[in-house]
Amino acid sequence: MSDKRPIPLSRAELVRQRRAQRTLKEMEQTTKRALKPIAPVTSRAVPTRPIIKPKRVDDTRTRRFNIALGLPEIHFHKPSFTMPRFRANWRFVSFVMALLLGTSIYFALTLPYFHVPSATILGNTRLTREEMDIVLGVTGQSIFTVKPDEVATRLRMNYPELASVKVEVYLPNHVYVTVTERQPVILWQQDAGYTWIDSTGVAFRPRGASNGLVSVIGLTTPPAGVALLDDPYSPLPFMERDLVDAVLVLSPSVPAGSTMIFDPTFGLGWNDPRGWQAFFGTSAKDMALKVRVYQSLVDSLVSRNQVPEFISVVYPDAPFYRMKEATVEDGQE
Repeated sequence: MSDKRPIPLSRAELVRQRRAQRTLKEMEQTTKRALKPIAPVTSRAVPTRPIIKPKRVDDTRTRRFNIALGLPEIHFHKPSFTMPRFRANWRFVSFVMALLLGTSIYFALTLPYFHVPSATILGNTRLTREEMDIVLGVTGQSIFTVKPDEVATRLRMNYPELASVKVEVYLPNHVYVTVTERQPVILWQQDAGYTWIDSTGVAFRPRGASNGLVSVIGLTTPPAGVALLDDPYSPLPFMERDLVDAVLVLSPSVPAGSTMIFDPTFGLGWNDPRGWQAFFGTSAKDMALKVRVYQSLVDSLVSRNQVPEFISVVYPDAPFYRMKEATVEDGQE
């Protein structure tokens, strides 16, 4: 019998044999894990502490997915897409905006569509539209350059007979001017000239004819009134407001054929056709009382056939009259 012995393997063959056995063993274990049935899970109501989940990090560039496959450590990466970004050139944008704005301003100032043909004036009765148009200066002007406050101020500074002026501007080319004219109540005559005066004491140039004015002959210029603080464009009153009221209260008592006069010493009065002068002062507060005292004094003198030369009721509690021969106190002959 022959003695057959196994041929010893070389070292390299042994290493390959062990590596093959290890690989086969790993494949068998992987197969067992993949085919292993899942054990039933029984949930129990056990009080547990709230589980704080860690913050999720949103990495949009790379996400990792682990899949149970036969090959270990296989990773899938999410594809990333990059959108093109538009980068504006702000210098170019600014240039375009400036160009558009400049063009708009140019057309707004030059197009005839925005030029004012003429102003529409409302409320005037004595002042003509032609006169005010010269002062307004808006005809043919661009609507965007018309300044209502300046136009109203210019109109009032040139025409003191205007009590108020309101200027309104509307697109495309409309300018409305609403005025309120002063109404005269006194015709003041002095030094061969005359003027109209309204109820506030402001004097202005007469225009046309006005009925019902009280004529007053001024022997001198009356004391000026006080300017209105709430209206800086109102002219300084020619006379005090109280003097205007006194003229209006006294005017119904002026005898027919006489004209009221203003004396700097005795105030308002007149030359009575019966041969004397009568004066009543300048205060309108007690003017009605002064008129009654005067009528009583005149009736007393006429009943006694006495004709005075001068009668003064400036102080109604101490009136006096003067005869041609001597001064006689009231109540004495």
